[in-house]
Amino acid sequence: MTDARTMLAEAGLRITAPRVAVIDVLADHPHAAADAVYAKVSESLPRTSLQAVYNVLGDLTAQGLARRIEPAGSPARYELRVGDNHHHVVCTECGKVEDIDCVVGHAPCLLPNEDHGFAIAEAEVTFWGVCTDCREAAVDAPVL
Repeated sequence: MTDARTMLAEAGLRITAPRVAVIDVLADHPHAAADAVYAKVSESLPRTSLQAVYNVLGDLTAQGLARRIEPAGSPARYELRVGDNHHHVVCTECGKVEDIDCVVGHAPCLLPNEDHGFAIAEAEVTFWGVCTDCREAAVDAPVL
């Protein structure tokens, strides 16, 4: 269970209703796009703007409370799972995103052949495929 107020206080951020609401939405809907977060937040805080949600997401990301991922061909998505260098799998049919734990070894999980002098801290891997729901829908689809 995520305690939004504690997270915000420990990060030195002011505790506001939009920040608490965004954290609560991300706790229930990991990998949500900003517009989906806004839709959920506006149910309980109808006077909150889309720009306010973007600002909160930016603040949370800047403070390391949230992570922004950007799967190719999809809007940025946000999650509260941070600091463990996990990866993602994305459905090429519906866009569903799921977490994949570290591929092998310890962070950064993957080491490049050449680091070009960089001190590598993290690796991001995106796996692409078709989720179970989309595979089952394809099998059940009538043949025309």
